[in-house]
Amino acid sequence: MRVGAFVLAAQFPGQGHEEALYRAVRSAEVAEEAGLAAVWLAEHHFVPYGVCPSAVTLAALLLGRTRAIEVGTAVSVLPTTHPVALGEQAALLHLTSGGRFTLGVGRGGPWVDLEVFNSGLGAYEEGFPESLELLMRWLREPRVGSDGERFAFREVPVVPRPDDPLGSTGPGVIVACTSPASVRLAAAHGLPMLLGMHSTDEEKAEMVAYWRKCALEAGSSPESVAAAGHVAAGVVQVADRREEAAETLLKAMPGWFHYGLSAHVTVDGRARPMRDPLAYTELLCELHPVGSPRLCADRLAATSERTGISRFALLAEGSGDLAATEENLRRLGADVLPLLV
Repeated sequence: MRVGAFVLAAQFPGQGHEEALYRAVRSAEVAEEAGLAAVWLAEHHFVPYGVCPSAVTLAALLLGRTRAIEVGTAVSVLPTTHPVALGEQAALLHLTSGGRFTLGVGRGGPWVDLEVFNSGLGAYEEGFPESLELLMRWLREPRVGSDGERFAFREVPVVPRPDDPLGSTGPGVIVACTSPASVRLAAAHGLPMLLGMHSTDEEKAEMVAYWRKCALEAGSSPESVAAAGHVAAGVVQVADRREEAAETLLKAMPGWFHYGLSAHVTVDGRARPMRDPLAYTELLCELHPVGSPRLCADRLAATSERTGISRFALLAEGSGDLAATEENLRRLGADVLPLLV
């Protein structure tokens, strides 16, 4: 089992952007010190839910600050960037970090970001498959041209080559999946999924089973399908007692959810109902490793057994406090991980 930290750079009420970003950087450094396998970085625009606007930029900083931990994006939003530009950045980070970088990509939402970056609503509603196809060609082929609806350009050489002829196979790529369509698309490319923290174990198991079916139908080998490294996002809070851990999150996360999620603005004015912040926090406490070290280990093991997923990206900053986040990560490494061996 490979347990990592999920870093949103969340801006809790009363905090500034610098404080949130400093906590994000420290979370990655402490995650490595604590023996975690990876750190996964989120990307958002114009909202306090997360104040990191470029996951690949923050990944570059953290790959330079660390020595062994894997660093991935969870996720870089494809509809608001050019797939070739993202592919070049991914290749650069892969080659200069000794293969420690993983590129996670997703469709994002129908947010005002599409207007600001001049992508248009079509990039979100119809353009994701074309963008993913172009990105994967860039990461796998020596020369790439395109005659697609959104991207059309003459053939050019891929520089730097992420799949170096001397042996490097390029960075790992995962796809955030929230619907059957996104599961089919990931499976068609043979790419593992990142599954959201709101999903139950039963929902995750159904998506993994559907992905396996689609991947086999698309021509992936049974061996590669069995070995796919899907990632489950979640929340973690380690304390001596379950009540203490849940209380920490219930005090801080509802305010952050209300403050952060209500700031999203849709590009076309469509209504987007928001989850009840308190009820959502209570749900996350029930679904994920929130409690004593033994309870946390048991919940991770149970999710892995039920779903077949062995990689986790766990949000540890739910307290909103830097010292508490660092302590939470250290306890995850010292008290929980040994119980999973």
